[in-house]
Amino acid sequence: MTHTLYRARLQLHTALGTPLAGDTLFGQCCWAAREQFGESELQRLLSGYTADNPWLVVSDGFPQGFLPKPTLPQLFESASDSDTEKNDPEKRKANKAKRWIPVDAVGKPLRSMLMTAKSDEEAYTKKPVGAVQPHNTLNRLTGTTGTGEFAPYTQRQTFFAQNQAIDLYLVLDESRLPIEILQSLLTNIGMQGYGRDASIGLGKFSVDTIEPYEFAAAAPGKINAYWTLAPCAPQGLGFDVSNSYWRVITRFGRHGNRHALAANPFKNPVLLAAAGAIFATDKPADTLFIGQGLDGNGTLSLSQPATVQQGYAPVVNLNMEYA
Repeated sequence: MTHTLYRARLQLHTALGTPLAGDTLFGQCCWAAREQFGESELQRLLSGYTADNPWLVVSDGFPQGFLPKPTLPQLFESASDSDTEKNDPEKRKANKAKRWIPVDAVGKPLRSMLMTAKSDEEAYTKKPVGAVQPHNTLNRLTGTTGTGEFAPYTQRQTFFAQNQAIDLYLVLDESRLPIEILQSLLTNIGMQGYGRDASIGLGKFSVDTIEPYEFAAAAPGKINAYWTLAPCAPQGLGFDVSNSYWRVITRFGRHGNRHALAANPFKNPVLLAAAGAIFATDKPADTLFIGQGLDGNGTLSLSQPATVQQGYAPVVNLNMEYA
């Protein structure tokens, strides 16, 4: 199998109801492929998906020119070894707010790279703003809202600067799908809307470019860790747990497309390591992605046994030397 890393540059045109998460966007790509090419073509693409042979691995969406800051203890971020700096609460708070690493810093020694971290205000054209949007459901018999399922409710949305540029990293097996077709699938998703409340105007984006991409080489020495760019499932893959760092998230997924209107649209919860995780390995090898495809044997969804979940993540290869 041969996979290629691409970087897609998107422009956001509306607020988002769902964060640009790689596993969610992968699911929409699968639905888009099914709608455009049919069920048999989707099954062909998914052949081998749970056997370490994905047709596509999608990263989270990041502000243009930035990657998510690695999930590491504070001691890795100290510019000096002094106890005063390490224990300064103001410095720790300031470091915590710096969530983004410039892509240009990839390849530098780890400590030097972490010192380039930027805040939301610096990484985005304008800091994203969360807001609550009220919704009403009308009872067609009375013509008004009411109680229970007809009670008014609110949902959060995230607003970005107009035409905010977003980077998306894609690992694609072009023997199964040409990059031009993937670009058309992403374009269709952007026109219809991504994530929650796409039917009422959220999640619209356009695709500016998709180009082959290669991260700068790791600092001199062997590659001994992977830095993830999407939620992934690292369980049982032999990583050096004592030198790995990650944050656990729970995905309470639900089906999309026509299955979203089914009697049971919800999937079973899944535990994943959030984007920005660091997984150390004593068996280094250059790779574009790690993780596993979560299976389609009925464990993820009782209503749709063939359902699969992206447990893969694109990665940056790292040398974890502390210098």
